[in-house]
Amino acid sequence: MSSTPEAPKTEIVIAPSRGWFRIPWHELWDYRDLFWQFVQRDFSVKYRQTILGPAWFILQPLMMTAVFMVVFGRIAKLSTDNVPPGLFYFCGLLSWSYFAQTMPSIAATFTANAHLFGKIYFPRLTVPLSQLASNLVALGLQFAVFVVLWIYYRTFTDYHYNLLSPFLPSLGLLLLAQAQIMLLALGVGCILAAATGKYRDLQHVLPIVVQLWLYATPVVYPLSMVSHEANWWIVAAANPMTAPVEAFKLVLIGTSSWTLSLAAVSWGLTLALLVAGLSAFSQAERTVIDVA
Repeated sequence: MSSTPEAPKTEIVIAPSRGWFRIPWHELWDYRDLFWQFVQRDFSVKYRQTILGPAWFILQPLMMTAVFMVVFGRIAKLSTDNVPPGLFYFCGLLSWSYFAQTMPSIAATFTANAHLFGKIYFPRLTVPLSQLASNLVALGLQFAVFVVLWIYYRTFTDYHYNLLSPFLPSLGLLLLAQAQIMLLALGVGCILAAATGKYRDLQHVLPIVVQLWLYATPVVYPLSMVSHEANWWIVAAANPMTAPVEAFKLVLIGTSSWTLSLAAVSWGLTLALLVAGLSAFSQAERTVIDVA
């Protein structure tokens, strides 16, 4: 009698990552189905048990635009570089809102998912990456609203800027600016996630940081208002969100102070923060669950 051959034994070893900088590319690909489940979860949970649901993706920037038109347009009388105020403020929020929603969500990775991380293994970087993807849905809806506003102002006012003209260079710059915002949100969010996992006080300070960062970015005012002779210009140029916001304005409303030198400095800072963030995240994922 011939004996049945034994099935080969498979041994799976889960070990902590080594090195100060490690991105588990193969594992991220192997867990791609889990990534899409996180994307669906992030999108559905955000406005669960709300009456208007995903409509808040549109209503929030519209309400903020209305507030900015009153406070900064009518009361403070800040310049909008001859662009209709509603279009100017909504364009600024279009680029800023994605960062302001995504970065704090990534910063809460370890605190919000501690119960999950303590039970099962999967590459922890899947969670921040899913935040980057899920918030693109809101960005798409808000961009559609911007197009509607642009059509309105172009039809009923003397504003005649041609959107995305020339098409390919403008689309390329727009996508490059959005990619930078995503990388910046990932880098800063991972740095804060590593810090917040150990020092929970930071999660209370983060909303204040985001609010201050908003006013340090030319969202409600044109960068042309900042004097080149003042130290404030250095502060504006050192803000990595300045260049992508100005790139959005250049492409979508035709008025901007975007330059190649400004973009180069901004990209350098963004990549430095990204490397620092991924390194900090890689270090923290080994021990942060024990602390939590």
